[in-house]
Amino acid sequence: MEDLKLVVTPYPHVRDDDTTQKIMFTVLISLLPVIFASLYFYRLNALRLVVLSGAAAVAAEAVFQRARNKPVTIGDGSALITGVLLGLSVPPTLPSWMAVLGSVFAIAIGKQVFGGLGYNPFNPALVGRAFLTASFAVAMTTWTAPFDAVSAATPLVGGAGRSGLFDLFFGSVAGSLGETSAFAILLGGIYLFYKGVLDYRIPLGVFAACLAVCLLTGENPIFHLLSGSLLFGAVFMATDMVTSPVTALGRWIFGIGIGLIIMLIRIWGSFPEGVTFAILLMNAVTPLLNRWTRPRIYGQGVTANE
Repeated sequence: MEDLKLVVTPYPHVRDDDTTQKIMFTVLISLLPVIFASLYFYRLNALRLVVLSGAAAVAAEAVFQRARNKPVTIGDGSALITGVLLGLSVPPTLPSWMAVLGSVFAIAIGKQVFGGLGYNPFNPALVGRAFLTASFAVAMTTWTAPFDAVSAATPLVGGAGRSGLFDLFFGSVAGSLGETSAFAILLGGIYLFYKGVLDYRIPLGVFAACLAVCLLTGENPIFHLLSGSLLFGAVFMATDMVTSPVTALGRWIFGIGIGLIIMLIRIWGSFPEGVTFAILLMNAVTPLLNRWTRPRIYGQGVTANE
């Protein structure tokens, strides 16, 4: 008779009172400071893109689930969060139809094609952003200064001398809707940490890697931390529960890997920003990190005679 083995891993045996709907609602609340900051700096453009992206993602989720004869689960809020995150990660002048197309792509290709929530290996919002960046490069790299429609370079493109640290911290710089105000992002991150939704290891790993590379290369670490979408990506994108590792060590490695790739692209790459691609690349190795860093099970590998 064969020996039976019971291998207990973190999932699916863990039970918690938190439902998907509750977690998504918490994430949505944490995004309110970022949304309000984008509305303050970019007014109707911010409202247009966030609402359209969110609505398109919810509609696409319902349509594709019905097409697959699956229960429609738009009430859990995950599709809405995907759309809102995508809307906050695009330039304020992006045409409405591009935002809608990006949300549909994020849901269809980034999520539903893999089986829906919990089965997608990549962050859907970043899949949508990568698609828009590859398909509409000019539109995705055309930013306007806050309060007006005049085109301006982001701090990463224009250089640290053109944007003071005060402006970078509070958001009075050109950039995508949700990435400019470090203050608003940190408020949302603190709330997520307080509610137990955000694991500190991933963003700290990103920040530590960024700091280490800056110290080695002579770059300004505060400028790199506050500019571009590094903060927004580290707090709201990289910490996605589905596409990030489940072990503590795995999360440290995941965050450090993201930070290293971001800095490699920023300093030596031809593209000024690499947050989207860094997180997606590390999403791809998440299953390996889970396997390599899984805790040793008590008694595993020990025979009955030992």
